[in-house]
This record gives sequence, C-alpha cells and structure tokens, in this order.
Amino acid sequence: MRKEHEIMKKTIVAAIITIALIAGGAFLCAQSPQTPSTTEGRNQDSKLAVVWTSGDPDVAHRVCFMYCHNAKKQKWFDQVTLVVWGPSARLLAADKDLQAEVKSMMDDGVRVQACVACADSYGVSDRLREMKIEVKGMGPPLTEMLKSGWKVLTF
Repeated sequence: MRKEHEIMKKTIVAAIITIALIAGGAFLCAQSPQTPSTTEGRNQDSKLAVVWTSGDPDVAHRVCFMYCHNAKKQKWFDQVTLVVWGPSARLLAADKDLQAEVKSMMDDGVRVQACVACADSYGVSDRLREMKIEVKGMGPPLTEMLKSGWKVLTF
C-alpha cells in the first residue's frame, strides 16, 4: 500500500510539473518580444501622451524616457507627446543627462510640452524654453487628449 502511495504521489507531481511547463511555455509565447504592428487593425493615428511628474531621476532614465522614446522610434504609436508636469520640470532643468535624452527624443519626433504653472513655480520656465520645450498651460490640452482617445501613461 505504501509503495502504491509513493507511485501515485510521484505521478501526481509529474503531472503538475508537466502542466506547469505547458502553461509556462504558453505564457512565454504570449509574452514574446514582438514589435506591435503600427497599422494592423487601425484606421486612424495612434496617440500617446506620457505625463512625467516624478522628481526621481531613476524613474526618468529607466522607465519614463525609455518607454516614451521607444514608443516613437519603434513606431508603437504615430504621435508621442511627453508632458513635463510638477517636480519633473525642476529635475529636467537641472540635469544635463536628462536634457540630452529629451533632446534626442525631440530629434526623433517626440513632442515635448511643459506645464507653465509648474515650471513657473520652480522658476525654470525660461530654462525649459531654451531647450525648445513648449511651455504653456497644460490643463486644457491634456483634457482634450483624454477626451479625444489618446492613450495616457503617467510616471
């Protein structure tokens, strides 16, 4: 009886492992890094607004900018706008590395806008304008983006 119990136990464990491997393989296939089609299933421009509010440089370098820039370069979206809002305005005005990344994004077609109220409150509006960033009231433009079907991602 004990031997039969051990055999049954091993069979069940083997079945669980097999199911886990099959499920894991299906998950990995579903997650394979493929470039999304830029035209398939769409009949209008795809638009992404990335609202960057964080004052943390790691968030900018390793998450926000990486995705925003690639969304444009890899043609995941037709239009990509980076919105500099809140503490990110102060960080950008002071960080040369971030400034270089923003310039590179702009050179690749990412539109960059900054909230004038935020930039003024940090005293960096002129510095952002020197970087060729459009500094303006962002409440109405962001509201229009939200109402007109833009995808909005916030960091």
